[in-house]
Amino acid sequence: MSTTFTIDTSTSRANPTPAPMKRLTVPAILARKGPNGTGEPLVMLTAYTVRMAQLLDPHCDLLLVGDSLGQVIYGLPSTLPVTLDMMCAHGAAVVRGSYHSVVVIDMPFGSYEASPEQAFHSAARVMAETGAAAVKMEGGEAMAPTVAFLSARGIPVMGHIGLTPQAVNALGGYGARGRSNAEHAKIISDARAIAEAGAFAIVAEGVIEPLARAITAEVSCPVIGIGASADCDGQVLVTEDMLGLFERTARFVKKFDDMAGRISAAVETYASDVRSRTFPGPEQTYQPKD
Repeated sequence: MSTTFTIDTSTSRANPTPAPMKRLTVPAILARKGPNGTGEPLVMLTAYTVRMAQLLDPHCDLLLVGDSLGQVIYGLPSTLPVTLDMMCAHGAAVVRGSYHSVVVIDMPFGSYEASPEQAFHSAARVMAETGAAAVKMEGGEAMAPTVAFLSARGIPVMGHIGLTPQAVNALGGYGARGRSNAEHAKIISDARAIAEAGAFAIVAEGVIEPLARAITAEVSCPVIGIGASADCDGQVLVTEDMLGLFERTARFVKKFDDMAGRISAAVETYASDVRSRTFPGPEQTYQPKD
């Protein structure tokens, strides 16, 4: 007996199931800004796992595999101990769990600052091992040559200016940036340099609102705010903060749910059912067949 197999040319060997929609691209994100753009704000959230990526993906334009996973997933005191191995493992999971959003992966501290060549080797590994569309790097004017080096070699780069958590020791804390005239001017210069170097988008974190508006008006690529302004071209938050999984969050976080409370209540009910022997019940157990 012979069997005939039909090949679905819309899928690949790696992804045999047809995706419900086409994945957004870096040029499509860049095109959202400017006189010919739609002007629709970009929606971005962090994701670190397959399941969270599946839940977020239909609603987002970009998913950021942030080095914030050091604190959110691993309980580390800061982002500084995060490694390339961590970013590659979680990045690959998020790509597997998504089909629509542009997946961007943070370059961890120490993996890109030494030279453009170091950054390229680290970013190339991230791109090859995860299938992500882009990487994100913190830093302003000093990182512009690296952004240009990667962009010229086919690696899309998202910049990150203002409050840069990897430089928290140099900044002296997590306070808002841009309050002094000198710092205001420096951050504007950082944004301009990164955009001119070829960044397809820039995250502006923890900057005073007038500065966020000025940055957004100044550069030609989309500016995604976090603790910045509603007038930015998009917004990003750490998903676990937004969902209310942590009691303590930054001032700029709005909790859209109380998942910590809901999880606690569900586990309390589960524990009560176990202790009272009402779980598992007939619906959750297997009986002999007649």
